Order: sequence, then structure tokens, then C-alpha cells
Amino acid sequence: MKKIICALSLISFMNVLSAQDNKTTYDEKLAKELGADEHGMKTYVFCILKTGTNTTATKEEKTKYMEGHMANINRLADEGKLVVAGPFMKNDRNYRGIYIFNCATVEEAQKLAETDPAVKAKIFEVELTPWYCSAALMEVPEIHEKIAKNKF
Repeated sequence: MKKIICALSLISFMNVLSAQDNKTTYDEKLAKELGADEHGMKTYVFCILKTGTNTTATKEEKTKYMEGHMANINRLADEGKLVVAGPFMKNDRNYRGIYIFNCATVEEAQKLAETDPAVKAKIFEVELTPWYCSAALMEVPEIHEKIAKNKF
């Protein structure tokens, strides 16, 4: 009897999930605006920023490079080329931050990464790879603008 009740409960739960899935309405216009494929996904380029080989930069130079780094992030985001960026917390891998570029090729992302003064100065080095993710990620910058009091 317990097995039957468990099976019926599982079936009921699956029906509830299925009913919830059926409530989702496909928005073709939004999918096209975001560059989504038939799965609601698109290709980005994922970039890990690592500690670079420049160990001789002075504190003043590092400050200048970081100011340029932040200005470049804001510029790329405003142009729709950079979807997400952010620093890693302290770690033992020399990971400094990530970029998620709104482009389909590593070559294009490499060119965008090289516009970063801190990358040019080898304060950071980049590791790039194609990444397949929800096209809804493209909405993050607009949402972020609504919740951030101050821009970096």
C-alpha cells in the first residue's frame, strides 16, 4: 500500500511540474532580440582573468591600470559586448575575475580582452573558451542597472 501511495504521490508531483511547464509562454520576439536558438540558448565566450606576469608594476601604475580596467568593463558592457564581469574572491588558483563576452568566437573575445589596459600591461592574463548558456543572460546588464546604486 505504501508503494502505491508513494507512486501516486510521485505521479501527482510530476503532473504538477508538467502543468507548470505548460504555463510557460514562448516569446518569439524576445528570443530573437536575445539571439536565442530553439532551446533558448546562445554561444558566448567565457574568460577567466588570472594574475599576469607583470610583477614590476608600481602601486601607482597598478592603480592606473585598474582604473582603466574598470572603465573598459563599463564601456564593453554599454556596447553590449560584455554581459557579465566580476572579481573572484581570494583563492589559491591566481584567478582574479571573469568576463562573459557576447560573441561567438574566441578570436573576437581575444580582441575585446586586449582592449583592457590591465591585460595589455600583463597585470592580468586571459583564458578563453566558447560557452553555451541561456540567452536570458543577456538581460543581466539591464537588471543590474536597476539594482546598483553606484557604478564602478
